Amino acid sequence: MGAEADAIAIVKGLGFTDFAAPLWMLGFALAQGLLIGLERGWTAREDSPGTRVAGLRTFGIIGLSGGVAGLLPVLTGAMMMAAVSALLIAGYIRQSANPATLSATSMAVGLLVLMLGMMATTGHGQAALGASAVVTLILSMRKNLHGWLRGMNEPEMRSAARFALISLVILPLLPDRAMGPFDAWNPHQLWLVVVIVCGLSFAGYVAGRRVGAERGLLATALFGAMVSSTAVTANYARRLRSGDGPPDILTAGIALASAVMFARVLVLTGLLAPFALPMLAKLMVPALLTATVLALIATRGRVMPSGMGAVELGNPLEIKAALGLALLVAVLGVISHWAMQAFGHIGVAGLLALTGLADVDAAIVTMGNIAPGTLDPDLAGFMLALPVLLNSLFKAAIAIAFAPGRPGRQAALPILASVAVSAIVMVALWRY
Repeated sequence: MGAEADAIAIVKGLGFTDFAAPLWMLGFALAQGLLIGLERGWTAREDSPGTRVAGLRTFGIIGLSGGVAGLLPVLTGAMMMAAVSALLIAGYIRQSANPATLSATSMAVGLLVLMLGMMATTGHGQAALGASAVVTLILSMRKNLHGWLRGMNEPEMRSAARFALISLVILPLLPDRAMGPFDAWNPHQLWLVVVIVCGLSFAGYVAGRRVGAERGLLATALFGAMVSSTAVTANYARRLRSGDGPPDILTAGIALASAVMFARVLVLTGLLAPFALPMLAKLMVPALLTATVLALIATRGRVMPSGMGAVELGNPLEIKAALGLALLVAVLGVISHWAMQAFGHIGVAGLLALTGLADVDAAIVTMGNIAPGTLDPDLAGFMLALPVLLNSLFKAAIAIAFAPGRPGRQAALPILASVAVSAIVMVALWRY
């Protein structure tokens, strides 16, 4: 009776009388059942009479039954819950005689509605309603989820399992304290960086595989750049050289990949080094807008070809890649602390610039590992902008090298224009 008394006290605190409080809680229990029953009934709306097992009314009654059980004495309520559960399981067993209409989902959801009904009358009404909304959403996405699963290949499944391992198992086990040379290593924070970067890259990898090849070159560039804008630039430059695709669309794809890289830098900085974000945004947003506008200009009036094939990208959740990123960040963490002590801000800026030529993410992570207050936030923004712009110049050089002549120069133009705009803003703000 303790949970019941607490729940009634909560509802009474909202201004309801002793008589009305249990009725409101039963209303919550009924509402969550009706919500889920609405979806179940709609899904089975075209089934022939006699084959529909449970719908709006049935799930509403199940939810209300759970609510009543929650208001009864503990032993009586437990007996009622067991009886209703037994009825649901018996109905499923009876339904198994007709495999065509067998639905384990309805039986499982029925049991869940029963338990949510009890939650609603034992002090967790809002949680029960929230959970029912989530369940309804999941049930309504049946076709989408099945289509997604059918398109999932074995490497993606393994990668999803790896991501669960590194984020839900390894991360909580790592100590959250400074250690190592200069106290530069915090294992928990170091691995959290790996989780964030790999998760963002893997999302782009999956989206690129699913959408890119079907929607065309620009979609491939958009999602592929979330994994590696350098790989997209190199691939599209090769296509420019071989004539594999419309030159204007390929050039727009390179510009779009550059814009995505600028946006990705801002997102990662906001997550890992937020103190540097305000100034960095002032420097990167003009570059992002320039690249986006030039991509739109290049595609104006053009027909977007589809089925051109996706960019070959390495799976960002390969264990070697994740460990390599962690090792690189750990080494850079020690070097950055040493450079700060030996050479001051100039040493850190030089380290970030060299790092950014190969991996902008590592430069951002290195900045995030610097103790707050060590660097002026505006200076930190300038120092992060330098490796980003150098990395962009490196990609422009790739475009020119992989597509010699006029095509390569045209492909590099949006990147160079973005760098120039950002550099002008940088000089203006530095003088100010």
